[in-house]
Amino acid sequence: MSMAHDEAAARKPRKPSGSEAGDDDAAPDRRALDHEAEEVAVAVMAASRLLVAISARALASIDDSMTLPQLRALVVLESCEPLKLAAMATTLGVNPSTAMRMVDRLEAAGLVDRRTNPASRREVVLNLTDAGRSLVGKVMAHRRAEVGALVARVPAEERAGLVPALRALTRAAGELGVDPFDEVRRLGGLVTDPLAPGR
Repeated sequence: MSMAHDEAAARKPRKPSGSEAGDDDAAPDRRALDHEAEEVAVAVMAASRLLVAISARALASIDDSMTLPQLRALVVLESCEPLKLAAMATTLGVNPSTAMRMVDRLEAAGLVDRRTNPASRREVVLNLTDAGRSLVGKVMAHRRAEVGALVARVPAEERAGLVPALRALTRAAGELGVDPFDEVRRLGGLVTDPLAPGR
C-alpha cells in the first residue's frame, strides 16, 4: 500500500462507532435530566428554607429565648431518650463540649434532666423533663398547624402531586441511609434507662 494512500486515509474523517454515535444521541437526554435534577434540587432547597422559617416562628411563639439548635437537641432527646451525651453530640454534628454547653442551658431552663449513669460513672445520661416534653409538643403542634394552613393554600390539583413527590424523596433518603438517629444507634447511644424505678 502506497504512502500517499496512507496519508489520504489518515486525513479522512473517522466514522463514529455505534456506541459513540449512541453516546452523542444520548447527550441531549442527559442534559435534560441534569437540568431537571437541578430544578428539583433548587425547589427542595427553597422548601427546606421555608420549613426552617416555619420552625423558627413556631419556636418563637412558644419560647423566644430558645434557639433552633436547642430545639433540635430537645427533638433528638424526645425521639431517643434516654441518651448519652456523647451520642447526642454525634447526632447533632457538634463536639462534646458544645453539646455540654447546650445541655447546661437546657438543664438550667428546666427542660433536660442530666444524671450520671450508675452503671458507668463516666457516662452522662440525658432525659427530657416534663417541661421539655411539653415544649417540644407545643412547638411541633404549632409547626404542624402552620404547615397545614400553607398546604391548604395550594390549589387542589397541585396539592395532589405533593404527596407522591415527597414520599419519593423520603424513600430516596432512606436508600441513601439518611437517618438523623442512625449514629445514635450505631454508637449505642440509646441506653436502657438506668434510673428507672426498679432498676
